[in-house]
Amino acid sequence: MKVLVTYYTDSGNTEKVAKAIYEAIDQAEKEIVPLAEAQNKDLSRYDLIFYGFPVNASSVPAKAQSFLKALPQGAKLALFSTHGSFRGGPLAVTGIYNAMSLAKQAMALGSFCCQGKVKESILEALEKKPEHKPWVEEARSAVDHPDVHDLEEARDFTRKMLTKAGSYLS
Repeated sequence: MKVLVTYYTDSGNTEKVAKAIYEAIDQAEKEIVPLAEAQNKDLSRYDLIFYGFPVNASSVPAKAQSFLKALPQGAKLALFSTHGSFRGGPLAVTGIYNAMSLAKQAMALGSFCCQGKVKESILEALEKKPEHKPWVEEARSAVDHPDVHDLEEARDFTRKMLTKAGSYLS
């Protein structure tokens, strides 16, 4: 099995998760590259693509959307994201749904999300707007994330996705 792990990161959170995913891949030919390098690759050569991004305003960052749209028909895709929201919250979940809608030609096998520390400058700017205060309080709880527990869960997710992708190759 040939596996690509690629990611877009603003603050390093998504890169940490990408590295944990990469480390959990064994018995496969694997490669990890930032998004800028992955956009120049022949993606049809991979049996499974792990793609990560930070959720921004319940969506995939604009810089990261073109990759999802360019995935080849039937590509096996495992999505992962980091965000300031609580895990499983509506903003984070909406970000994953948005990514799936952009990658409609691919086969999304699953997704993994965890909190990631939000830049203080972003929190300070949003805190000035009353409608964002509740989210800013929530995002402040992400200060120590992704943590050891998050990264172990990312490794577990990886093993599940490899098994799932392998079943399509048999």
